[in-house]
Amino acid sequence: MGQQGDGRPEISDEEWARFADQVARESADAPREPSARARMVTERLRREEAERVAGQGRGRFGRRRPVRNDPPGWRTGPAWQEMEGRGKARRRLKATAAIVFIAGLALVAVRPELVIDRLTGKTEARERAATAAPLPAESVRPTAAPEAVYPDRPTLKDPFRGSPALQWADGAAGIEVPQAAAVGGVSEERVADALAKVKQFLVAANLDPATLRGERPEAALKLLDPQDVELRKELDDSFRQPSREHDPLDLFTRYDPAELKPVGDVVKVRGRMWVEPGEKAGLADVKVDYSFVHPFVKVKGNPEDVARTIVRREITFSVADPGKWQGTPGALRLGSFQPDLANSACDRYDGYLHPSFFSDPADSGPAPSGSPVDPYDRSKSIEVRGQEGCGSLSRS
Repeated sequence: MGQQGDGRPEISDEEWARFADQVARESADAPREPSARARMVTERLRREEAERVAGQGRGRFGRRRPVRNDPPGWRTGPAWQEMEGRGKARRRLKATAAIVFIAGLALVAVRPELVIDRLTGKTEARERAATAAPLPAESVRPTAAPEAVYPDRPTLKDPFRGSPALQWADGAAGIEVPQAAAVGGVSEERVADALAKVKQFLVAANLDPATLRGERPEAALKLLDPQDVELRKELDDSFRQPSREHDPLDLFTRYDPAELKPVGDVVKVRGRMWVEPGEKAGLADVKVDYSFVHPFVKVKGNPEDVARTIVRREITFSVADPGKWQGTPGALRLGSFQPDLANSACDRYDGYLHPSFFSDPADSGPAPSGSPVDPYDRSKSIEVRGQEGCGSLSRS
């Protein structure tokens, strides 16, 4: 080894070759630390370079200005670190996108209706229906059926989805009592009392949980005139031994708890109540026309298959002037009644509703006949619509 002109030892070409060869080998074996000799040579080179630059770095006032010109580290330099950071970011972004894509494919495989609903516009229609304002009370007979709702099957969470009843009132709130006035020779006070009791009867006969479960509707029966012996006998026969001639469903909504259970505690209701003069002086008729929508699931069966039964009732109650007609003061006299049970078995007379479900076999029950009827169409009376037997429905 020789010396430079300033007295420092000179590094030979052989030493440089050995040094470069050792650095290459140690770099290939990373992440091991450099050898002791490599560190010594590197430190010597750094010190010599610093002394060389120091003589060129003086400021205006004779002060030494520090100069940072250190070589990059052994394994990584600033440029390489920046490139590696960008590469890692891109790889993370690609991995995230891949995860999202795979999750999307899995969701489509499990719930393809989500994509289909979005493409067909059903999702938007469903959102509009869910946020639509409730309908105002029905004060007169409608002139047409409710507008078509995008066909949609009910669910446990939304049992009225896809039905016009979604905008109907809940339960007893849908039975509004009109302003009372003297009618047909019957005082305003008696008419007001009759209107209030008619609402009580409708609630007890179609909304009371005990009545719906098939129990004897005592609250409703107590409102009827006990002097109407014939009616009392017919009702007793219907509860004791239901038949086609004596069916409790003619006046009361009932289901068998061993077969069905309601979905939630809401029954949708829409209709109206009004008063007309009776056929003879001293009589007033309280008339009602209401539809009740009941959602059910089977106790034994698909627990998520929801079916709706629409029960419509047209009933006339007579209110008499006690000075002209005999009867029990304050009691309701039943004049006439006409029921319509949509989506309930037409060949069973056991006193209970028996709705059809989507999961039922296609050939279960008798085949429906006639033109499909819209059970939500309240523009025609039950009698005018005139369908008997096993008719078909356009929707439920």
